Amino acid sequence: MPQLNYSPTFAERYPIAFIAGVTDFLLIVAGSYVAHWLRFNDWFMLDHYLVATLVIALVIVICQFALGTYLSWRGRHLWAQLGRMFVGWLLALAVVASIAVLLKVAENYSRIWLISTLAVALAFVTVFRVSVHVFLRQLRIHGRNLKQVLVVELQNAAAPVRAMLDELPEHGFAITCFLPLGNDDAWYDTLRQKVVATAVHEVWLCLPLNQGEAIKQVMYALRHQTVDVRYIPDLGDLPLLNHRISHIGGLYTLDISRSPMEGPARVIKRLEDLILGAIISVLMLPVCAVIAVAIKLTSKGPVIFKQYRMGINGRRFKVYKFRSMEVHEEESGQVTQARFGDPRITKLGAFLRRTSLDELPQFYNVLQGRMSIVGPRPHALAHNEYYKDLVESYMQRHKVKPGITGWAQVNGLRGETDTLEKMERRVQYDLWYIDNWSLWLDLKIIALTVWKGFINEQP
Repeated sequence: MPQLNYSPTFAERYPIAFIAGVTDFLLIVAGSYVAHWLRFNDWFMLDHYLVATLVIALVIVICQFALGTYLSWRGRHLWAQLGRMFVGWLLALAVVASIAVLLKVAENYSRIWLISTLAVALAFVTVFRVSVHVFLRQLRIHGRNLKQVLVVELQNAAAPVRAMLDELPEHGFAITCFLPLGNDDAWYDTLRQKVVATAVHEVWLCLPLNQGEAIKQVMYALRHQTVDVRYIPDLGDLPLLNHRISHIGGLYTLDISRSPMEGPARVIKRLEDLILGAIISVLMLPVCAVIAVAIKLTSKGPVIFKQYRMGINGRRFKVYKFRSMEVHEEESGQVTQARFGDPRITKLGAFLRRTSLDELPQFYNVLQGRMSIVGPRPHALAHNEYYKDLVESYMQRHKVKPGITGWAQVNGLRGETDTLEKMERRVQYDLWYIDNWSLWLDLKIIALTVWKGFINEQP
């Protein structure tokens, strides 16, 4: 029977998104006043500055709403949400600048005040959000502000959830109970009774992909309940690469194999390659000249060794290296890996390979856009044909540009891959890099390469 004296909660009266938007608005206005005092040593703000302040605050809040940064942060990583918030601020800055140009009012305002307003207000908003995050985290660690969850599982499908039992409270969730999946009416009655008795907020279905009919039956059994239901598919047997949810024409899709180099990430990666690649190329030109002369004086043949390798999306390209072997011929389609004591390697070539100086011409490939400074090392075409059927997900490493150095290389997986296990480990590290790519990871790999990667004991 419905409650006649129902009284809405505070959160129902004032949605969190509304409160967050109002808070941001007030903090931005406060930041503008602080910037005005810093610039003019006066708290009194003229009308046109006040109007500009209100416009800036309103545009920023609208951009944050548009990007969804005022949605619940429960279960989301702090840095990912702050990153989205910063993107909203950049978008708002572009909108404000466009308005100023179109209305021809930019000259009416102090640029120092505008920059100070954005800097101070952004600092206020960031500190506030981090403080709220820390406060909620401590609250949840002590058992408050948690959403209780009932987990429906089949065999080991809930293993990832069990592995995170200690971490889930920090993200705002607590597992009340695990309920093994059944297939009769009595089990569905038990499910309904447990949902009511435990007063859980959510039901998580940890089931394999082939349990579609069971998922429908659970949804039907809970049709009279108001709990949220989430499906966490058991993908343990599937090799995932940059998995996420996408929307295509109104359809929800679970991406299980996608390249991370899209949109802003692709731009950042290319800028990284162009800027660092150009700097390193210029600095290494004298070294390259000396190496070229030394190769020409110590052995017959070309200075540069060229070989076709497989690049992004399986496209072939020529890779350039300083020649480190005597000129020789091999049978068509056969590529013999260098090994310890290989008689084909020249004395100078052994030094170049040991110090990785033979790789320097590949920066030309980077500037061309065919390679990156950091990425999976490109293998010879014959090796790709050999290993693609032996190593699971081997070809997924070609979803990004190959690199001069990579996560596998700085972890000691470089040189000859004379066993299948070595190649499997290298591919495992390459796929981990692709799935976890970030600018900071690239810079870390470059630093590790400089620190320990140039000198190696591989042939």
